[in-house]
Amino acid sequence: MAPPMKIVFGLLTLVTLGMILGAAVQLAFIRKLEDSTGSEFPSLRRKHVHGYLGNLKLAGVSPWLNDKDAITLRVGYVKPEIISWSPRIIVFHDFLSREECDYLRALAKPQLRVSTVLDAKTGKGIKSDVRTSSGMFLNSKERKYPMIQAIEKRISVFSQIPVDNGEPIQVLRYEKNQFYKTHYDYSDTFKLKRGGQRIATMLMYLTDNVEGGETFFPMAGSGECSCGGKMVKGMCVKPNKGDAVLFWSMGLDGQSDPNTIHGGCEVLAGEKWSATKWMRQRTFS
Repeated sequence: MAPPMKIVFGLLTLVTLGMILGAAVQLAFIRKLEDSTGSEFPSLRRKHVHGYLGNLKLAGVSPWLNDKDAITLRVGYVKPEIISWSPRIIVFHDFLSREECDYLRALAKPQLRVSTVLDAKTGKGIKSDVRTSSGMFLNSKERKYPMIQAIEKRISVFSQIPVDNGEPIQVLRYEKNQFYKTHYDYSDTFKLKRGGQRIATMLMYLTDNVEGGETFFPMAGSGECSCGGKMVKGMCVKPNKGDAVLFWSMGLDGQSDPNTIHGGCEVLAGEKWSATKWMRQRTFS
C-alpha cells in the first residue's frame, strides 16, 4: 500500500473510532439521565400525601430534585402529544402520578352523588339521561390540600391559564353501562357572570382496566374509532390512568368552537373515574 493511502486509511480509522467513542459516551449520558429521572422517582411517590412536597428528601437524586416547581410539574414524566389541531386537543401522558389518581378517588368516593346537568331555565342541576354518572366537586377546604394545589398549579402551567380562572375540580365515576352523551362545555349561561365563558377543559383519568369509556370527539380527525365497543367517525381517547386531555372550547379568534363537541362513551366493564377542570376567561368566583 502506498504511503499516502496508509495515511488516509489511518485517518479514517481514527475518525471511525472517535465516532464510536462519542456515541458510547452519549449513550452512557442518556442512560444516566434516564436513571436519575425514572428509577428513583417511584420510591418518592410513596410518600404520604400531606407531606407531598415538604417531606420529600430529594437532594442528589436528580438534576431537578432541588427544584420544587419541577417536582410539582412532574418534569421528566409528563409527555404531551398533540392529537388534533382543529379542534385543539392535547393528550398529556402521565400527567398525574398513580398516587394522585388514588388520592382524588379516595377523597371523592364518600361524597359522590348522582350527576346532574344544568337546567337552561332555572340554572339548577337536574337529573338527566344525558349524563348517567355520579360525581362531586372539591370544596374550598379540599382545594387547599398540598396535593390538590400541586395538581391545580400543574393544570395552570400546562394550559397557560391562571389557577384563579379555574372552577373547582369535579371527580366523576362511571360504572358499567354509564355514559355522557355528546355536548359542549361552553354556553353555560348562568355562570358567565362568574368568570366569562369556559375556554378550555382538562380531563384527567384516574383508573386503568376500563373497557369502553373513551372520550369521543366526533368532529376531530378523519378516521374511525371504537366508542363503547361501536365504531364511530371521529377521534377517541382511551382512559389510561394518569393521562389527561386538554382541549380548547374557544378558538384562537376568541369564538366558541363547535368542533369541540365531545362525549363519554359507554363503559362496558370496570369503573371509569375521571377528574375535570373547567377554565374560564377571567377569575371564577
